[in-house]
Order: sequence, then structure tokens, then C-alpha cells
Amino acid sequence: METLYITHPACHLHEMGDWHPESPARLDAINDQLLAGGIMGLLRAQTAIPATDHDLLRVHGAGYLDYLKGLSPAHGCVEIDPDTLMNPHTLEAAYAAAGAGITAVDAIMRGEAQTAFCAIRPPGHHARPAQALGFCFFNNLAATVAYTLEKYGMNRIAIIDFDVHHGNGTEEILAGNDKILMCSFYQHPFFPNVHTQKCVKNMLNVPVAAYTEGEVIRELVANTWLPRLREFKPEFVFVSAGFDAHREDDMAQLGLVEADYAWITDRIVELADDTAQGRIVSFLEGGYNLSALGRSAVAHIKAMAKL
Repeated sequence: METLYITHPACHLHEMGDWHPESPARLDAINDQLLAGGIMGLLRAQTAIPATDHDLLRVHGAGYLDYLKGLSPAHGCVEIDPDTLMNPHTLEAAYAAAGAGITAVDAIMRGEAQTAFCAIRPPGHHARPAQALGFCFFNNLAATVAYTLEKYGMNRIAIIDFDVHHGNGTEEILAGNDKILMCSFYQHPFFPNVHTQKCVKNMLNVPVAAYTEGEVIRELVANTWLPRLREFKPEFVFVSAGFDAHREDDMAQLGLVEADYAWITDRIVELADDTAQGRIVSFLEGGYNLSALGRSAVAHIKAMAKL
């Protein structure tokens, strides 16, 4: 069954300055590598249907949506924090990014595909219920999970986050929900400098030290994540796919390579095949060395599509 490749033209229009690492060139890097490797023709491209306010209000406050709408500039950029800025197209891109996962879930539940990669920006996993943070405006994954729970009545959803930064926004929004199990690793101490909520049973978020290599991460996945995930038996798997733990990405100091992302994805696919009818939706999060990002995303997509 096909793998969807979901994006939206507005995701190229959101820019935060020539200096900013979270740039439209990130999407181009992935697209170029897929084309160069002959992979794009094996995927089913689809345009995201933008999220509605109703979709976002499941995970964000109404006041926050009004705040962003009021802040959106007619020209130039406006700063929310030193790293997170809006241009005239940011809100359109953010609504499109938040809708990509929902578009994917509906297509998968209609039987049109088993898996999907959402090539979107701005990213989402740092976005809190009422705060944009770390390049993120809406929590794309959390909005999709909330939609899936409500529309399709699922009881067990797994979230895998392998971005180098802690998905603090996703954790804050979904902590304590016994229909969800979130598993992640992240470099610590590091941005966003939020300690994992160890007392929350549905969060298995493991901090690792700088310069941790892929072999250690593979052991963590095999010995810490997978036993809990297999016991949980998810009906759907969602992935926050950040590729900034790559050893060539100077935004952080972990040591993963493309083969590690492929190996992690293979384990996710095996889990989904066993318990979730193969259903996976993956969201682009971080990854700022363009070459490493493109190569790693292609390794992830190929593993998801079993190519």
C-alpha cells in the first residue's frame, strides 16, 4: 500500500530571515534527495488540507489563536521570541502544517495508504497550549492525535519523538492521557531545558548526554521503548521526526547517522504492523544541516514505505 507525501505550498512561504536555520530550504533538501534517489515517484504526493480553528482548539486555547492572528504582520517580520518570528505567510503555513497530519489520518482510515510523511514547516513539538516556542506555532502532532481520538474512537495511540530536543509541548498537552504512550530521547541539558515528567505514567522520555552515539540510542530503543510499546499495543503510531541528532548537524551534539534513523524506523514499522494495521503518520520536526536532513529523511521515508 502506498506511502503518502503530504505538504503544502504555504510551507515554503513562511520565512524568519536569511540567517534563520529553520528555512524553506529544508523542504527543498528533502524533496531534492527524494527526486535524486528515484523515491518521489514511488510515493503518493498530496496537498495538506489546512486545519480549522476547531481542530486547533482541541490542544490550544482560543485566546492563543486570537493572539497569533492579531500579531500576524502585513509585511516584514514580527518577533515572538528571538528564535520564533512571523512573516505575512506564517499563519497560513502553520494552519497547513497542522492540517497535514489530519489529512494523512483521514486518507489512511479510508484505506488509501498505510503510512504518511508530512513534509511541513513550521514544526510543532515545542508549541505549548498558549505559547509559540522553538520555531513552533501549533503543535501539529498533538492536534492530529486529538482529532484521531475524537473522530475514530481509538483507545491506544503511540507517539515516537526522536528529535534532538525534548518535545516539551507535546508532553505538556498529552501528559496524563491513558490512551497515549509517548516515547522519546533527547539531548539533556539542552533547549528547551524542561525536565521530563517522570511521575506521569504515559510518558517514557529519556534524556541522553551530549555526544551519545547511535549504538547507545539503538540499545535505548530496544531495551526501554520497545517493551513498553509492545505491552501498550498501539492502534496508530505518530512520529515527531527530527533529524537534528545527526552527527553533522551543529545545532546539537548527538552522533546519529542515516542508518540509525532507518533502524529506528524499521522498529516503528514492525510495531505498527504487529498492532496498528501498519498505520504511521510522521511529521517533520528539526534537522538543519541540509545535506544530513535530506539523506536522513529519505532513509526514514524509505523504511516507512518498505522500499
